[in-house]
Amino acid sequence: MILHRNNAFSKRWSLDIGAFLGLGYCSLEVDQMRPSYLILLILMNFLWAASLCIYKPLGDYLTPGGIVTLRFGLATVPLLMLWPWLPGKAPRGWDLLKTLLMGCVVFMLGHRVQVWGNKLSTAGNTSVLMAMEPLVTSVAAAIFLREHIGPRRWAGFGLGMFGVALLNGLFGAGFQVAGLTASLIFISSFLCEAAYSVLGKRLVQEADPMKTLTLALVSGTAANLLMDGVKTFNDARVMPLHLWWLIAYLSVFCTAIGYWFWFVVLRESDVNIAALTIFAQPVAGVVLAAVWLREPLHWGQFWGCLAIIAGLVLGLSRQIKTKEPVPQPGGEILSPGA
Repeated sequence: MILHRNNAFSKRWSLDIGAFLGLGYCSLEVDQMRPSYLILLILMNFLWAASLCIYKPLGDYLTPGGIVTLRFGLATVPLLMLWPWLPGKAPRGWDLLKTLLMGCVVFMLGHRVQVWGNKLSTAGNTSVLMAMEPLVTSVAAAIFLREHIGPRRWAGFGLGMFGVALLNGLFGAGFQVAGLTASLIFISSFLCEAAYSVLGKRLVQEADPMKTLTLALVSGTAANLLMDGVKTFNDARVMPLHLWWLIAYLSVFCTAIGYWFWFVVLRESDVNIAALTIFAQPVAGVVLAAVWLREPLHWGQFWGCLAIIAGLVLGLSRQIKTKEPVPQPGGEILSPGA
């Protein structure tokens, strides 16, 4: 039997939420991530990894703005139809305004920039650049949510970045850096994605994640339709059927399910812990490139995948929620399995 004092009982952090875009001051208790959430979140990143490849064939018929308008517009319609049966509260007052602003920033501005950058570069290069997103998101969480990022997680980020460099043939003769302009355009979209996590984490503490997502999508879709709704409609009329299935995949799995589940995880986990799982996307991108686009494999991809997996294991270790110890009389607790 192993006994611990109360001061060693809690494995939570109290986060002081700063006044960012009117967030106000608030204190949140954040638990470690559930194992089931971790597994599902890594799976979702595998699904998200396909989006960069999907944008390429869609680009033959739609502009970057048209792809974004169609993707999020089709995701919005079924969620609005389900609204009367969605449980929980919707954002109200200032939280509603923040939700609508977040929708425009993420689902209009951010993704237009991301699809544009992907069009200027290659799917392989942009998959490599995805490794920057967890860093941008974690730094934003550290600044605005005052999340603590310990040395273990920093080491995990470092291994993940090194692994992505190996995936791109860092020490090989064929190593190339993507065009600077395209890279900067693509990376700038991560600032908008970071806003989804930083603003969204506060919002879903008070409101239902699905209702919050729905309102954000309504806002983003309205802005998209105002910008190029008519052109998108005309371009989409001549798209072949198989591309509509790809749009449906982006709308249902990558948007409605994926963005909702991200909110569910953030309700009780640190942003920087969830962001570490994004390193799974470059690994999935290598598999998709080999199977779907038939790109040749090289040893750098093998070692890169190992480094990324090691970074995930290192950064996420001790971040998994386990069964809490049972409180005992006298201010002591009994550890499970002792």
